[in-house]
Amino acid sequence: MSRGALQPSQQKLAEKFTILNDRGIGMLTRIYNIKKACGDPKAKPSYLVDKNLESVVKFIVRKFPAIETRNNNQQLTQLQKEKSEILKNLSLYYFTFVDVMEFKDNVSELLNTIDACQVFFDVTVNFDLTKNYLDLVVTYTTLMMLLSRIEERKAIIGLYNYAHEMTHGASDREYPRLGQMIVDYENPLKKMMEEFVPHGKSLSDALISLQMVYPRRNLSADQWRNAQLLSLISAPSTMLNPAQSDTMPCEYLSLDCMEKWIVFGFVLCHAVLNTDPAALSLWKLALQSSTCLCLFRDEVFHIHKACEDLFVNIRGYNKRLNDIKECKEQALSQAGTMHRERRKFLRSALKELATVLSDQPGLLGPKALFVFMALSFARDEIIWLLRHADNIQKKSTDDFIDKHVAELIFYMEELRAHIRKYGPVMQRYYVQYLSGFDAVILNELVQNLSVCPEDESIIMSSFVNTMTSLSVKQVEDGDMFDFRGMRLDWFRLQAYTSVSKASLGIADHRELGKMMNTIIFHTKMVDSLVEMLVETSDISIFCFYSRAFEKMFQQCLELPSQSRHSISFPLLCTHFMSCTHELCPEERHHIGDRSLSLCNMFLDEMAKQARNLITDICTEQCTLSDQLLPKHCAKTISQAVNKKSKKLTGKKGEPEREKPGVESMRKNRLLVTNLDKLHTALSELCFSINYVPNMVVWEHTFTPREYLTSHLEIRFTKYLETLLRQVSNGHIAYFPAMKAFVNLPTENELTFNAEEYSDISEMRSLSELLGPYGMKFLSESLMWHISSQVAELKKLVVDNVEVLNQMRTSFDKPEQMAALFKKLSSVDSVLKRMTIIGVILSFRSLAQEALRDVLSFHIPFLVSSVEDFKDHIPRETDMKVAMNVYELSSAAGLPCEIDPALVVALSSQKSENISPEEEYKIACLLMVFVAVSMPTLASNVMSQYSPAIEGHCNNIHCLAKAVNQIAAALFTIHKGSIEDRLKEFLALASSSLLKIGQETDKMTTRNRESVYLLLDMIVQESPFLTMDLLESCFPYVLLRNAYHAVYKQSISSSA
Repeated sequence: MSRGALQPSQQKLAEKFTILNDRGIGMLTRIYNIKKACGDPKAKPSYLVDKNLESVVKFIVRKFPAIETRNNNQQLTQLQKEKSEILKNLSLYYFTFVDVMEFKDNVSELLNTIDACQVFFDVTVNFDLTKNYLDLVVTYTTLMMLLSRIEERKAIIGLYNYAHEMTHGASDREYPRLGQMIVDYENPLKKMMEEFVPHGKSLSDALISLQMVYPRRNLSADQWRNAQLLSLISAPSTMLNPAQSDTMPCEYLSLDCMEKWIVFGFVLCHAVLNTDPAALSLWKLALQSSTCLCLFRDEVFHIHKACEDLFVNIRGYNKRLNDIKECKEQALSQAGTMHRERRKFLRSALKELATVLSDQPGLLGPKALFVFMALSFARDEIIWLLRHADNIQKKSTDDFIDKHVAELIFYMEELRAHIRKYGPVMQRYYVQYLSGFDAVILNELVQNLSVCPEDESIIMSSFVNTMTSLSVKQVEDGDMFDFRGMRLDWFRLQAYTSVSKASLGIADHRELGKMMNTIIFHTKMVDSLVEMLVETSDISIFCFYSRAFEKMFQQCLELPSQSRHSISFPLLCTHFMSCTHELCPEERHHIGDRSLSLCNMFLDEMAKQARNLITDICTEQCTLSDQLLPKHCAKTISQAVNKKSKKLTGKKGEPEREKPGVESMRKNRLLVTNLDKLHTALSELCFSINYVPNMVVWEHTFTPREYLTSHLEIRFTKYLETLLRQVSNGHIAYFPAMKAFVNLPTENELTFNAEEYSDISEMRSLSELLGPYGMKFLSESLMWHISSQVAELKKLVVDNVEVLNQMRTSFDKPEQMAALFKKLSSVDSVLKRMTIIGVILSFRSLAQEALRDVLSFHIPFLVSSVEDFKDHIPRETDMKVAMNVYELSSAAGLPCEIDPALVVALSSQKSENISPEEEYKIACLLMVFVAVSMPTLASNVMSQYSPAIEGHCNNIHCLAKAVNQIAAALFTIHKGSIEDRLKEFLALASSSLLKIGQETDKMTTRNRESVYLLLDMIVQESPFLTMDLLESCFPYVLLRNAYHAVYKQSISSSA
């Protein structure tokens, strides 16, 4: 190679490393997906499982890479039929393998260039160059190993090539080299050990430069504790001093990454293990720390077994084999405990760090290095645990089950949140640092260089100028910073100054390298905080350990002390998309869907747990409340009486029954009741649910609190349905005087007291729990029940439409009305359904009143504004506008003339087969049906009016609300006159009820006066009817006498 070819500026080492490392990750992603697809019977290419092609596939694999098409026509006949489809469907797989081969060629070329240039590597000096070199070696190695794990690789490549030859008359031009590569790399590490013999010097030099970095990172928890690692408060006097290090980027370098460099690197250049004690020491330390390494995602490499298999056939390697066995024993016996203690230390260290920074976020400036070190250390330990727990090689599993891992993840998320939130604080600090300190020091270093070629001088001068031009005003103005060009120039400069015979050799100017590494870290604090978070704390690997991920979550929920950290798991789902690569866009949807489903599942489970705790607390409170029931005081009274009369009852020493409230008398703070435990568990879980207002996962926003609200809505709607079902069964009545539902005396006593679930305080509590959205959901659920009842009522109207039409026009003809009434069917059903509607609407009015009270307390000015807006809407306002106002008012709990929720529910009932005119007619006849049916209520023994409750025991007083609100909603929908229809209803009802005044049958008229009062209630409830109108239809003297009669009857009954 000529001297001209070795010009470092022409080799573009920095650019090649950058491109090849990125492409290597992309190729790993593609090969990984092919391996997973081939391992899944549902995703595997159909040609590999097709019974018709089974013999062909076996033949191709047996002969691979040779091609024999002429002498085996019978076996290849089936392949001839499928050739075009095979070419089409296997091309993506085939050309991915071709891309791997091209990647291999490019890597080999670059490694040869590095050897020819005799590049100097030292991770503490030319960090970027050394790291990229070692990354490329490991990426190349893992890619070839992962390729060898695809069992179907020969079948896929062979099938594609045979189909290509049958179609085009010749093999694919890449096939000979590709086939040979597949054969050569059957045992990839063995092949690569031979391949790396010429590269041994460069690789071993780069690895040995880790001797000052890796041992310092791989310390025990006790050593960390003694050094007070990551503590901001251990030395208060230096708290404001910037965290400094000569090897800045090495401080947060991943331990997992270094172990892969060391293990794979020294396997490839194993000869140095016999000659260099430093190399052997590094290698043994790595082998003692883990039993397996991550190849890619959830694909692992079992270190000791693989190394033994590689070294067993090499002469003179008995010592190395003994080293491997010793390290394996130590890893199995001590690594688990060591990593467990590290996680324990990091939990407390990160908690302290997060607490101090939340109180003093300004410390993120000088102590940023500590934060990224903490994140990197924690990430390494979590990944180690995840990998080893899934690949346990020892009988005892205690070291691989960590029920507190959620806490460590939680503090990581807290630190990440601080960095995102206070990014401008860090920018402000480091902009001043770069311009006021770094630029000055670098300028002095450059001036003091004895030799500085023109190209290098220009680059370093540009660094100084870039930093000097920075100002705090740029941060205040929100300017975007971009130092990527500066960092790439430093990478280029490392390449220029690291080759042999360079005019300015970085090996001779280590201070310059260390200073520039520090400067590069400072620039990342200004423009690359998000990328730094991904580099140091991305744990998207959980995406590929779904079972372990879910198990950790369940353990977290089951342990009360950890449930406050359960939000860590949904937050982890936000990491998943960072593991995707642009070379494999098809997996984005798969990983995105997995992140969404897991996040949804975690939040749903948290909400369910909280809901169950709330329900359990309610049960406990009910149990305590039941202790106050009168029946429980009988024994106490009996004991008091016997004591007074000096009679001894029961056995001696019988324990005295505990009185209600004794649980509140604490003799010791350590005594904890079940209710205390439930409240603690709920508060911990609610802390987690409220930790973030929302989170974004794959462009979808999740709101944790909404999950809990949703579950509470469903739970309390179920309780509501139980309550209302008992009302319709006649076991519970609505008492307007008490504004509550109350149990009625029945043969089978109900298991719950309705009043305890429906009085004013309970409804306000329900409103507090559910909030306005929850109450809206509750209303919609109620309206669904009402709309189903109205649908049935319409069917009954249709069955009686002819009779009702005649009655509508004959209300002033008593004899004809009586005859027509006898022809009506399902009269009782109509009244019962209307009563149920009235009960539901009564419950809703209680709920709305409670909501209004709660909102008036929380947002009084807003509620008063809405109320004022509603009260001053002009009568002539367009109905659409009015309904919008009513909807707003209803959401605030204010009563409206027309219920918007009811209008929406009934609007959805419009039938396609019935014209609007017919629908309107049915609505009119429904009101007629109810009006003419009311007299039958007088014969019901339960229809008696009770002044004490201001209602009837069979809830017919709820008809007043039902008639008014159903009429208002129906005639709003059908654009009719609500007032005219209610006048018609009142005329028909009055006429019908006046007739029972002439009845002589006592059974028919037993509660006539109580039913008369319904007319007064309907008018009192209605915003559209007046007492003057009622007086014109029904003499007021009858109402007065009716009130007198029911009050008199009530007094006589109670006497």
